[in-house]
Amino acid sequence: MLYKFWFLGIGTLLLLTTSCGNSEPHKLALPQEADSFIAADSAKTWMLASRYNGGHRMNMGDCFLRYRITYHRDSTFTDNNGSSSSCGPSLHGKWKAFQNEHGSFIKWESPQLPSLMQIENDYKYFRLITLNADSLVVSYKHTQYGNQERTIVDYYVPEGTKVADRDFHNR
Repeated sequence: MLYKFWFLGIGTLLLLTTSCGNSEPHKLALPQEADSFIAADSAKTWMLASRYNGGHRMNMGDCFLRYRITYHRDSTFTDNNGSSSSCGPSLHGKWKAFQNEHGSFIKWESPQLPSLMQIENDYKYFRLITLNADSLVVSYKHTQYGNQERTIVDYYVPEGTKVADRDFHNR
Protein backbone atom coordinates (compact mmCIF):
# COMPACT_ATOMS: atom_id res chain seq x y z
CA MET A 1 0.00 0.00 0.00
CA LEU A 2 2.84 2.37 0.84
CA TYR A 3 4.34 2.00 -2.64
CA LYS A 4 0.98 2.75 -4.27
CA PHE A 5 0.78 6.14 -2.58
CA TRP A 6 4.51 6.76 -2.98
CA PHE A 7 4.33 6.20 -6.75
CA LEU A 8 1.18 8.32 -7.08
CA GLY A 9 2.78 11.13 -5.07
CA ILE A 10 6.08 11.02 -6.93
CA GLY A 11 4.24 10.76 -10.27
CA THR A 12 2.13 13.80 -9.48
CA LEU A 13 5.15 15.77 -8.27
CA LEU A 14 7.13 14.78 -11.35
CA LEU A 15 4.30 15.74 -13.68
CA LEU A 16 4.02 19.13 -12.00
CA THR A 17 7.75 19.78 -12.16
CA THR A 18 8.16 18.61 -15.76
CA SER A 19 5.08 20.33 -17.16
CA CYS A 20 5.81 23.88 -16.02
CA GLY A 21 7.23 25.15 -19.30
CA ASN A 22 10.84 26.25 -19.17
CA SER A 23 11.50 25.31 -15.54
CA GLU A 24 14.85 23.82 -14.60
CA PRO A 25 14.96 20.02 -14.72
CA HIS A 26 15.13 18.20 -11.41
CA LYS A 27 18.73 18.12 -10.10
CA LEU A 28 19.33 15.34 -7.61
CA ALA A 29 22.60 15.54 -5.68
CA LEU A 30 24.34 12.22 -6.25
CA PRO A 31 24.45 10.37 -2.91
CA GLN A 32 27.86 9.20 -1.70
CA GLU A 33 26.40 5.69 -1.60
CA ALA A 34 25.16 5.86 -5.22
CA ASP A 35 27.08 2.80 -6.44
CA SER A 36 25.91 0.80 -3.41
CA PHE A 37 22.31 1.88 -3.91
CA ILE A 38 22.47 0.90 -7.60
CA ALA A 39 24.48 -2.33 -7.42
CA ALA A 40 24.60 -3.31 -3.72
CA ASP A 41 27.81 -5.14 -2.68
CA SER A 42 28.18 -7.12 -5.90
CA ALA A 43 24.94 -6.96 -7.92
CA LYS A 44 21.39 -5.71 -7.57
CA THR A 45 18.37 -6.51 -9.71
CA TRP A 46 15.72 -3.85 -10.20
CA MET A 47 12.23 -4.41 -11.60
CA LEU A 48 10.21 -1.87 -13.49
CA ALA A 49 7.39 -0.76 -11.20
CA SER A 50 5.82 1.81 -13.54
CA ARG A 51 6.58 3.91 -16.60
CA TYR A 52 5.34 7.31 -17.69
CA ASN A 53 5.59 8.36 -21.32
CA GLY A 54 5.14 12.07 -21.94
CA GLY A 55 3.49 12.41 -18.53
CA HIS A 56 1.01 9.56 -19.07
CA ARG A 57 1.18 6.29 -17.16
CA MET A 58 1.76 3.43 -19.55
CA ASN A 59 -0.08 0.14 -19.61
CA MET A 60 2.68 -2.31 -18.82
CA GLY A 61 2.34 -5.41 -20.96
CA ASP A 62 4.06 -8.73 -20.36
CA CYS A 63 7.55 -7.56 -21.35
CA PHE A 64 7.39 -4.56 -19.01
CA LEU A 65 5.98 -6.65 -16.17
CA ARG A 66 8.78 -9.21 -16.58
CA TYR A 67 11.53 -6.63 -17.16
CA ARG A 68 14.51 -6.75 -14.81
CA ILE A 69 17.86 -5.01 -15.01
CA THR A 70 20.86 -6.07 -12.96
CA TYR A 71 23.63 -3.61 -12.15
CA HIS A 72 26.95 -5.12 -11.07
CA ARG A 73 29.61 -3.40 -8.95
CA ASP A 74 32.15 -4.07 -11.71
CA SER A 75 30.27 -1.36 -13.69
CA THR A 76 28.46 -3.79 -15.99
CA PHE A 77 24.73 -4.25 -16.45
CA THR A 78 22.39 -6.66 -18.21
CA ASP A 79 18.66 -6.93 -18.62
CA ASN A 80 16.50 -10.03 -18.96
CA ASN A 81 14.69 -9.29 -22.23
CA GLY A 82 16.31 -12.26 -23.97
CA SER A 83 14.70 -14.69 -21.52
CA SER A 84 11.34 -14.03 -23.21
CA SER A 85 11.18 -14.70 -26.93
CA SER A 86 8.79 -11.82 -27.62
CA CYS A 87 10.73 -9.13 -25.70
CA GLY A 88 13.82 -8.79 -27.89
CA PRO A 89 17.45 -9.45 -27.07
CA SER A 90 19.03 -8.82 -23.69
CA LEU A 91 21.04 -5.63 -23.41
CA HIS A 92 24.54 -5.82 -21.93
CA GLY A 93 26.89 -2.94 -21.27
CA LYS A 94 28.75 -0.74 -18.84
CA TRP A 95 27.25 1.82 -16.47
CA LYS A 96 28.52 4.78 -14.52
CA ALA A 97 26.79 7.13 -12.06
CA PHE A 98 28.03 10.71 -12.06
CA GLN A 99 27.07 14.28 -11.29
CA ASN A 100 27.78 17.49 -13.18
CA GLU A 101 26.32 21.00 -13.36
CA HIS A 102 23.21 19.60 -15.10
CA GLY A 103 22.34 17.06 -12.38
CA SER A 104 23.02 13.40 -11.58
CA PHE A 105 22.95 10.68 -14.21
CA ILE A 106 23.54 7.05 -15.03
CA LYS A 107 25.37 6.62 -18.31
CA TRP A 108 24.99 3.37 -20.23
CA GLU A 109 27.51 2.31 -22.85
CA SER A 110 26.86 -0.61 -25.17
CA PRO A 111 27.39 -1.36 -28.87
CA GLN A 112 23.78 -2.65 -28.81
CA LEU A 113 22.21 0.73 -27.96
CA PRO A 114 22.04 2.15 -31.51
CA SER A 115 19.95 -0.75 -32.80
CA LEU A 116 17.88 -1.39 -29.66
CA MET A 117 17.02 2.26 -28.92
CA GLN A 118 17.21 3.60 -32.48
CA ILE A 119 19.93 6.12 -31.57
CA GLU A 120 23.20 7.05 -33.26
CA ASN A 121 25.50 6.77 -30.25
CA ASP A 122 26.62 3.73 -28.30
CA TYR A 123 25.80 5.52 -25.03
CA LYS A 124 22.67 6.91 -23.34
CA TYR A 125 22.20 9.22 -20.33
CA PHE A 126 19.46 8.70 -17.75
CA ARG A 127 18.73 11.57 -15.36
CA LEU A 128 18.46 10.40 -11.75
CA ILE A 129 15.27 11.69 -10.17
CA THR A 130 15.34 9.48 -7.06
CA LEU A 131 18.06 7.13 -5.83
CA ASN A 132 18.09 5.24 -2.55
CA ALA A 133 18.19 1.60 -1.44
CA ASP A 134 14.51 1.05 -2.32
CA SER A 135 13.93 3.30 -5.32
CA LEU A 136 15.59 4.17 -8.60
CA VAL A 137 13.70 6.72 -10.71
CA VAL A 138 15.20 7.87 -14.00
CA SER A 139 14.03 10.04 -16.86
CA TYR A 140 15.32 10.23 -20.40
CA LYS A 141 14.39 11.58 -23.79
CA HIS A 142 13.38 9.08 -26.45
CA THR A 143 12.34 9.71 -30.03
CA GLN A 144 9.24 7.75 -30.90
CA TYR A 145 6.69 7.43 -33.64
CA GLY A 146 6.82 10.22 -36.18
CA ASN A 147 10.18 11.44 -34.80
CA GLN A 148 8.46 12.93 -31.76
CA GLU A 149 10.76 13.25 -28.74
CA ARG A 150 9.09 12.26 -25.46
CA THR A 151 10.27 12.16 -21.87
CA ILE A 152 10.12 8.67 -20.39
CA VAL A 153 10.17 8.28 -16.59
CA ASP A 154 10.87 4.80 -15.23
CA TYR A 155 10.26 3.83 -11.61
CA TYR A 156 12.30 0.86 -10.43
CA VAL A 157 12.18 -1.06 -7.16
CA PRO A 158 14.32 -3.96 -5.97
CA GLU A 159 13.23 -7.27 -7.47
CA GLY A 160 10.54 -8.96 -5.40
CA THR A 161 9.04 -5.73 -4.04
CA LYS A 162 5.25 -5.79 -3.93
CA VAL A 163 3.85 -2.84 -5.88
CA ALA A 164 0.10 -2.18 -5.71
CA ASP A 165 -1.61 -1.60 -9.08
CA ARG A 166 1.53 -2.49 -11.02
CA ASP A 167 -0.57 -4.38 -13.58
CA PHE A 168 -3.59 -2.04 -13.42
CA HIS A 169 -4.38 -2.59 -17.10
CA ASN A 170 -5.10 -6.30 -16.57
CA ARG A 171 -8.26 -5.73 -14.53
